[in-house]
Amino acid sequence: MTLEVLSGLVAHYGYLVVFASALVGSAGIPLPATELLIAAAAYAAHTHRLDVAVLATGAALMAAIGGMVGYRIGRTVGTVTLARHGSAIGLGPSRLRLGQYLFLTHGGKIVFFIRFIAFLGPFGGVLAGVNRMPFLRFTIFNALGSVTWATCIAAGGYLFGTFFASVGQPIGLAALALAGVLAVVVFTYVHQRGASLQAKADAALHCEEVGG
Repeated sequence: MTLEVLSGLVAHYGYLVVFASALVGSAGIPLPATELLIAAAAYAAHTHRLDVAVLATGAALMAAIGGMVGYRIGRTVGTVTLARHGSAIGLGPSRLRLGQYLFLTHGGKIVFFIRFIAFLGPFGGVLAGVNRMPFLRFTIFNALGSVTWATCIAAGGYLFGTFFASVGQPIGLAALALAGVLAVVVFTYVHQRGASLQAKADAALHCEEVGG
């Protein structure tokens, strides 16, 4: 979705669309939750019709609840079913292996950071459930990760919106263009890094299967 479309959704539905996307997007259904929170925070800075503190708090709460729903889904569905049908939600066999590899190598820490990993963000709870992470440990990391994600994203979007509104349209548009270039660079890096991690995951889990 473009920034214009996201901003339109925020202008029309307000907090509802942001909180709903954070909830559903953390339960294993890929939605542009991060992008919507950025757009909402920038909209709040520009129009003052939304409160950025409410955005951050509500998004954190909904993301934490969504993560727990995803955890329960992962525990109930299991690895075999997810391997067969996970592609329907974007969690195909390769990403499932990557998730398993990250949990094996990083443990609970990955739940804290996973919302910042573009291609695995929605599946933190599901993967924690599938990998049988203890519920209390998951709940702690899930809550801390949700608060950190919502605070960082909302603050960043708000600061960007404030800057865009204060410098005037020509400079603001130039800054927006620069942000677009940086986004492409970051996306390229993330894609390359993701491919490297995927190769390591495939190799490590293949060796385990052969050895087992």
